[in-house]
Amino acid sequence: MKKLKPDKQGYYGEFGGAFVPEMLYPNLYELQEQYESILQNSSFQEEFKSLLRDYAGRPTPLFFSKNLSKHFNAQIYLKREDLNHTGAHKINNAIGQVLLAKRLNKKRIIAETGAGQHGVATATACALLNLDCTIFMGEVDIDRQKPNVERMRILGAKVVAATSGSKTLKDATNEAIREWINNPVDTHYVIGSVVGPHPYPDMVAQFQSVISQEIKQQLKEKTGNGHPDYIIACMGGGSNAIGAFYHFIDNGKTKLIAVEAGGEGVYSGKTAATIALGKKGIIHGSKTYLIQTEDGQIVEPHSISAGLDYPGIGPVHSYLHDTGKAQVVNVTDQEALDAAFHLSKLDGIIPALESAHALAYLHKMNLKERDVIVINLSGRGDKDMLTYQKFV
Repeated sequence: MKKLKPDKQGYYGEFGGAFVPEMLYPNLYELQEQYESILQNSSFQEEFKSLLRDYAGRPTPLFFSKNLSKHFNAQIYLKREDLNHTGAHKINNAIGQVLLAKRLNKKRIIAETGAGQHGVATATACALLNLDCTIFMGEVDIDRQKPNVERMRILGAKVVAATSGSKTLKDATNEAIREWINNPVDTHYVIGSVVGPHPYPDMVAQFQSVISQEIKQQLKEKTGNGHPDYIIACMGGGSNAIGAFYHFIDNGKTKLIAVEAGGEGVYSGKTAATIALGKKGIIHGSKTYLIQTEDGQIVEPHSISAGLDYPGIGPVHSYLHDTGKAQVVNVTDQEALDAAFHLSKLDGIIPALESAHALAYLHKMNLKERDVIVINLSGRGDKDMLTYQKFV
């Protein structure tokens, strides 16, 4: 199987590239020139894999849910990324990028976060590897994800509120980019998803591809066949989705389904369903699909889940959608909530609201008893207790 890679300019088909202010050219050029050689270096890989195993807790289990399988009359497995240290898949990329930053002799890390999981993971990696850390987070998200804000502070990170726009993930990303422009020499920006200018989408995809690598091996051990019929993952920027999809793209056997946040309904004016509504444009340094007005102004997104509250998707997912290599669907806030409570009571697993979107799509599928489905349970629901308790 050929690996999914961008061209030399960072494009997946017509999506990607690097559209950044001139002040960032030196930093970005340094990354573009060095990231592949660093990532392929044997000592880097040895340290990265060692930390994933001994610190983050990989491999994460692939759990066969007898209860979900009986309910939906199919063979349903949950990839338990929620059991990673810090509670989500984000730690894979955070450890990888902070290690990379040290190889580039950077002294300071900045990052954006929506649900807070990427912020916590980055703060954790910085504490472990002794680097200064500043996290930008939308004011709205700071309020609805308070447990993660306190975790970041306990880990030694400075949390800076983004108070413009919708005061969510998009705005936190804007603030982080401004900070990087002002401190280009000693600072590395750890982007948490497969968004942003080249080489970030490819770099994050490589760090997260451990998820699909493990799914393939674990499923073969359990069933004798490493290729499920379906892989389902939630998608905002798309890091957990590309991690779950990576080793199954173009295998001819597995249907890849990315589930966006429909919010209160695609046409309600309160949604983050980029593929349903989006048009091609530029956001945060790359060409991709995003929700925008006729004159190109970005539309403020909405989702009950802070990690999916983003007006675009990563360029790699735009490419997968346009080429038919993946299907993009959406579910509403209420459907995600219902799915979260359903799994909690059925299997004793409280999922993150982001992951609940992937679970919710099961209710819309016409499944057969022999169908094998893997759902990437990208995070645990501890961080969402303030939201969940409003609906119990």
